[in-house]
Amino acid sequence: MKNYSILEMKSFGLAAILTLICALIGTFMAGLPYLSLIGALVISLIMGMVFQVFKTPVENAKIGIGFISNKFLRLGIILLGFKLNLIDLARAGVKTILLAVVVVTGTIILTYTISRKLHVEKELAILAAGGTGICGAAAVMGISPQIKVPEEQAEHQHENEVLAVAIVAILGTVFTLVDIGIKPLLHLTPTQFGVMTGASLHEIAHAVAAGSAGGPVSLDASIITKLSRVLMLAPASLIIGAWYQRSNAKETGNTEKAKLPIPWFMAGFIIASVIGTFLPLGASLLALLVKAAYLFLGMAMAALGMSVNFKVIFQRGKNVFLAAIISSIILLLFSILVVKLFF
Repeated sequence: MKNYSILEMKSFGLAAILTLICALIGTFMAGLPYLSLIGALVISLIMGMVFQVFKTPVENAKIGIGFISNKFLRLGIILLGFKLNLIDLARAGVKTILLAVVVVTGTIILTYTISRKLHVEKELAILAAGGTGICGAAAVMGISPQIKVPEEQAEHQHENEVLAVAIVAILGTVFTLVDIGIKPLLHLTPTQFGVMTGASLHEIAHAVAAGSAGGPVSLDASIITKLSRVLMLAPASLIIGAWYQRSNAKETGNTEKAKLPIPWFMAGFIIASVIGTFLPLGASLLALLVKAAYLFLGMAMAALGMSVNFKVIFQRGKNVFLAAIISSIILLLFSILVVKLFF
């Protein structure tokens, strides 16, 4: 037992070093021109996949990689709550919050429905829908713990996570360029353009990149609208977990009343947003906590990248990618219509 404990500690230490390197590379590269569209989390994931070429270190770090991909993910999402200023969201008004609720609910349902019509497996369809509807990679990783699968399907579920993250990263980048490209054709005010980008794009990085093309007013509107969607992550995770459990019970004929899955780390996410909003922590400390959030999330993403067979991902991603494209187009058109009518 003692030897196993030492091996476990060594594995965790090695995994921490490897994933930290990937996360730091992701953070650095995300600050470079053009790569900022991809974002630090996705770059960290890609670096983790690249690190699979170092077979011996990755294999020796396998136990630690599993721990980091699970626990650091939750810690990162909790700390991400400090990015949400609830007063700023309240000032954005009922229209913005209502738009976020409609966008998140509608996009998740639409993406999931189209995916299932295209014969995409349930678990992958849920993750792709959550990432498209809420906030990209962070939403995929936040919802995934609610999708309880048997131990023998854990590796397959990791592949689903990577595939869903890849889809929202690619589509978010493409639609960021589309939003910027069609901006002169839409004749929107800076506020309207900002709300449109925040409502329609996938990652926070995408909303920032596109919103900044419309100037400071547009950027502020884009960030507030996008963060309104991020706020939906906690309730969406709870609802999706409960629905998935009930759906599986019906399919298997299991009539026993199962325990409702409560994403406790999401409660930490909300508490962090309350603390960051109402306690005088200072802008520098809040910025540091948000950086720590992205660092831990980057390490979790890198660990995920190290633990999957990514060749398989590209072999079975065609239909879910098509579903996400269709729903992203509908989301963009809906966002344009809404800002024209109500903002």
